[in-house]
Amino acid sequence: MSELTIAVAKGRLQAATLERLGRVGIHADEESLASRRLWAGDREGRYRFIFVKPVDVPVYVEHGIADCGVVGRDVLLESEADLLQPLDLQLGRCRVVLASHKPELLSNGFGMLRVATKYPRITAQYFGARGIPVEIIELAGSVELAPVLGLSDCIVDLVETGRTLDENGLRVIEVILESTARLVVNRASFQLKAERVSQLIKALGESAKEES
Repeated sequence: MSELTIAVAKGRLQAATLERLGRVGIHADEESLASRRLWAGDREGRYRFIFVKPVDVPVYVEHGIADCGVVGRDVLLESEADLLQPLDLQLGRCRVVLASHKPELLSNGFGMLRVATKYPRITAQYFGARGIPVEIIELAGSVELAPVLGLSDCIVDLVETGRTLDENGLRVIEVILESTARLVVNRASFQLKAERVSQLIKALGESAKEES
């Protein structure tokens, strides 16, 4: 029986994802996890885990390098990858928000707004739907600094507690979307490894219900 490869987003979701998989009897090899290797097997040789940046999870799954993956809804909406999304795992709940140090941002007609973000597609769709002209400034990190230092009027970013926003004098103007971790599946794998994939979906689905 061939391995089922699961792409796991490194960072804030990794520990929660592995913990959830462990609850349904899928345990990554501890020696591999303790090393610097970017992959690990499970104890029974049924699964292989690859650990990649969140933005790369949809790429690995869409191209069939991984059969399945776990990544946030925010990443999926930004990537627009052609994947199946059979399950909301109810992990890593957070929000993509519009934030600024100008509370009146959307009410006073600032004209062209400069928006700093790691989510250019989501940002363009959000402002486009409202008919607000924007200049999107794409950043890889430290987005909160942009309005503080005058690079932008506002930001669109992912937040969990909002503490970083508060510490930088920013406030949430509007919540654009809610995001939780999703199980995603390669379309070919869903057909060719139907039994294995279905078992995984069922087990994780039951676990997610227990959490809700």
